[in-house]
Amino acid sequence: MSNTEIKTLVQADAHKLAPLIAENAQALKRGAPRRPDEYYAEKILADRAAEVVGAFQGAQLVGFAVYFDLPELITGLRIGQLEDIYVLPTFRNQGIGRKLIESLETEGKRRGWLHLRWLVPGKNAPAVALYEKIAEPDQAKSFIIRIDRAAGE
Repeated sequence: MSNTEIKTLVQADAHKLAPLIAENAQALKRGAPRRPDEYYAEKILADRAAEVVGAFQGAQLVGFAVYFDLPELITGLRIGQLEDIYVLPTFRNQGIGRKLIESLETEGKRRGWLHLRWLVPGKNAPAVALYEKIAEPDQAKSFIIRIDRAAGE
């Protein structure tokens, strides 16, 4: 972990990010492996709402986290919303996921966030185990209304 550097990803990193996005989708959805989509990675990195940080070991991107900076209407402050976090399987259990989250905590302090929140798929036991160590459960429940049912399958 000591040689892991966390930094904001830029357009030039799209070719490194695309394979990790594909592997993350494969891990969550199963089925046939997705082909890395560099165009989609470029779109994510250019999105005006989403921000992406990456974990690098040398020149290799080994993990990423996608997050949003959102208003919190009750307090008038802002919060961070972690959308997704992924670390390549061969680099897991080295503290890289924790380091990505710590980088968002640091960014949140800089931006004055009230808190950092994220929704965790309950079936992902290793991720839940990490989150239970570093965070507390929220009182809120999560509900969704499917708009595009085909995309959510």
